[in-house]
Amino acid sequence: MKARLLCGISSVTSALTLMTILIKPATGNEVLELKEVSEQPHFVKNVAPLLVQQPVSPVVKVTGVKLNNTSTGIELVLQTSQGEALQPVTKAEANSLIADIQNAVLELPDGQEFRVDNPVKGIVSVTVTTLDANSIRVTAIGEADSPKVELFDDPEGLVFGFTPASSAQTQTQPTSPPQPSSETEPEQPTAQDDRPIELVVTGEQDGYRVPDATTATKTDTPLRDIPQSIQVIPRQIIEDQKTTRLRDVLQNVSGVTPGAGYQNSFDRVRIRGFAQETTFRDGIRDNFPSTNFANVERVEVLKGPASVLFGQTEPGGIVNLVTKQPLSDPYYNVDLSVGNYAFYRSAFDLSGPLNPDKTLLYRLNVAYENAGSFRDFISSQNIFVAPVIAWKLNENTDLKLFFEYNDRDYKPDRGVFVIGDRPGSVPINRFFGEPAINEGTVTNYKFGYNLEHRFNENWQLRQTLSTNIFKTDEIRVQFRGLEADGRTGRRDIANFGGTTQEDYRLQTDVIGNFKTGTITHKLLFGIDLNRFTDVSNGFSNGPFASIDVFNPVYFVPITRPTTPYIVQNFTDTFGFYLQDQVTIADNLKLLLGGRFDTVNILQKDLAAQSSTSDNNSAFTPRVGIVYQPTPPVSLYASYAESFVPQYGRSRDNSPFVPERSKQYEVGVKGELFDGRLSATLAAYHLTKSNVLTTDPIDTNFSIQVGEQTSKGIELDIVGEITPGWNVIATYGYTDARVTRDNDLPVGNRLQNVAENTASLWTTYELQQGNFKGLGFGLGFYYVGDRPGDFQESFILPSYFRTDAALFYKQDNWRLGLNIKNLFDINYYVETQGREVVYPGAPFTVIGSVSFTF
Repeated sequence: MKARLLCGISSVTSALTLMTILIKPATGNEVLELKEVSEQPHFVKNVAPLLVQQPVSPVVKVTGVKLNNTSTGIELVLQTSQGEALQPVTKAEANSLIADIQNAVLELPDGQEFRVDNPVKGIVSVTVTTLDANSIRVTAIGEADSPKVELFDDPEGLVFGFTPASSAQTQTQPTSPPQPSSETEPEQPTAQDDRPIELVVTGEQDGYRVPDATTATKTDTPLRDIPQSIQVIPRQIIEDQKTTRLRDVLQNVSGVTPGAGYQNSFDRVRIRGFAQETTFRDGIRDNFPSTNFANVERVEVLKGPASVLFGQTEPGGIVNLVTKQPLSDPYYNVDLSVGNYAFYRSAFDLSGPLNPDKTLLYRLNVAYENAGSFRDFISSQNIFVAPVIAWKLNENTDLKLFFEYNDRDYKPDRGVFVIGDRPGSVPINRFFGEPAINEGTVTNYKFGYNLEHRFNENWQLRQTLSTNIFKTDEIRVQFRGLEADGRTGRRDIANFGGTTQEDYRLQTDVIGNFKTGTITHKLLFGIDLNRFTDVSNGFSNGPFASIDVFNPVYFVPITRPTTPYIVQNFTDTFGFYLQDQVTIADNLKLLLGGRFDTVNILQKDLAAQSSTSDNNSAFTPRVGIVYQPTPPVSLYASYAESFVPQYGRSRDNSPFVPERSKQYEVGVKGELFDGRLSATLAAYHLTKSNVLTTDPIDTNFSIQVGEQTSKGIELDIVGEITPGWNVIATYGYTDARVTRDNDLPVGNRLQNVAENTASLWTTYELQQGNFKGLGFGLGFYYVGDRPGDFQESFILPSYFRTDAALFYKQDNWRLGLNIKNLFDINYYVETQGREVVYPGAPFTVIGSVSFTF
């Protein structure tokens, strides 16, 4: 162990030394000069020209946009005040050609956006929009594939010559060196100067900073225009950290306390002090916490109440997993990982067209994982398959069919226990169940469709139908406390038999853009229909043989419980919502929204031959304002509410009303280093009311007089400091307490919530020289002490964990070595009471290799 730690310390010291020496502006004179993005393969074999650091340029004002027809397509002219040069960075995504232009701002006479739909056959739309404070984006969407592009400098500014993909395929292909591939030269205004500009080509978006997101508004909105804290963890961070669990990904978000989840096999997180066990997948609720990251492109975390768009949710926030989408060009990736504790994982990511005109695309993600554990007798196996078909029905209508199969076999495990006021009396690897009895299986099917239809340039309809079926079968022997001798552990056996949960959801949105005078509106109206069923059958817990916690003996003959139960729950939800994103001025924006939900609940206990039914309804508003005194700075304030229906009845047989939550939030968002680095500082006050607490007259019942409050400050920083040096850093202060209750002491902190959390993850990749592509990563994670229960009878101690990474990228392959818990500290992730405490993993190594072709 000592040798391993000394080796780890030496490696990190060397890495830090190299980073200190090498972190300086890259220089170089080599620039890749290209004419058509479509002529480039999906990956670039020689990345040297693409990694040149661009000099910082003054901000250029784009004062006008013109669109001209040509014999091969269209020309888009970005007019600048004095004909200054613009430098675009382009990428092709599905059927879109995207050009991002740094150090440029839009100052158009009639607003901040330019859009023309169906300008020519083969091109659906062309838009010019503000990307962030100092950059703009040009997007051309083709009918089947991304348009081809030629770019020229002109005395007026920059000229984009777009050719529909179908037309360009008939033209003569260029020979080396690259020259314009169109047989017919573009018409005016390119006659005065037809020199091709220098064009930097990229593939799918890399990097740590993501400028916009969909979760907060259900529309693609810049983060700087959203009056709530929202953080995005892109695929690049997930790959650099080599994480396969949601709780590990969310360590990169302030105000989030990751948890071990049910049986240490599923994911649970606490956001701003409140547990959130459900996640969302592409904006659709996923009630089942078994997550595989093989098809996840990025993770978006919206802080604070989100019921206005997503219905019943806990007030701390929501987690939305955005999945990978089909690509119009062939893409094949293989990723293999192996680690200690018998960890093996393989993943395949395949995509491309299914027909010559590329109106039918596919993506297939497959993953297999077989993992042991530092915990005795614990192992798991996971199979994941996720195909997606995207079909362009016509120029205005797109249909996507999706399916997911996720099967997991696992050993139910409830961790260790507490003696006194802290855990640590027994080794963290010791198991207190029965190796031959504890077994669990989860099978999850998701399938449905996404339909999008554009009526015209201003109005569109989106509809998603989703079916989610979740089946579990589990039996476990579990620890239930110590006898008076301090070493004999009581145990019982739980047999959950078969549980089937089915979630059917139909969600329809209509989005429209219009103006009232000089004020611009983006209106969203939606309807959400949901039927959720839960049928559980098994046996009530029964007694089982005890265990010596200091000298355990396993493989005790099974004693099955004999008292059966069959419970059926049916929940029907109907909700409709309205949202308006109002642009009063270029630097002043409002967000207004409201939602009304009705929830009907039916519970049946077939064994007891009883049933109850309840109806809940709630209206939840949201309002926010964003003011941008200068382009890089956004000041915001917002108010939002949420609700969660409650099951059961009070002593007088009255149904419980929903829990209600209210939040006030203010903050500032800023962009540094010409927009390469972004930061969010937020302060909030969140109150949850109608919390169930024990009825003082009859302790067999509950009453709704409880209240819990969370207030805090959060800081998130993410982006690129210099070329190759990426960073994501967080700090969160969370003061979450009981403020009213019949049982719990008022003023006590909420269970599992740390007052102080912080994280820093940074990587540096060499940009030139013989070791170009070699990279290093280092991460620090601090979590303060946490109450183990609401009575604060014991504490989970604070911890400071260090992770490290070493990787090498060359052409289309990548080698990686990730070390988690470098210094092998003992720490605890979460507790569910004195008998259930989940320890964190000790020193862990994962080696990986990936290849793209």
